[in-house]
Amino acid sequence: MRAISLKPIVSEKAVMLIETKNTLLFELEKTAGKKEIKKEIEEIFDVKIKSVNTLIKNNKKYAYVRLNDKFPAIDIATKLGLI
Repeated sequence: MRAISLKPIVSEKAVMLIETKNTLLFELEKTAGKKEIKKEIEEIFDVKIKSVNTLIKNNKKYAYVRLNDKFPAIDIATKLGLI
């Protein structure tokens, strides 16, 4: 299986999602499916994911990844240098 290129998004809205909904926002390639996204993020960050929602806007695909409550998104954001 090929690796998906995940680009974390840093914006006011993304930080608010991290703090309020335990959700990380990534930009990725349009061909990536939800199951692929979930598996990739769980392997990279060693977390469990509650849900993955995707959005295609302006010919770009975004993934809203909500983590299980046992895994704070703020910890992942800190590791990535977002916060």
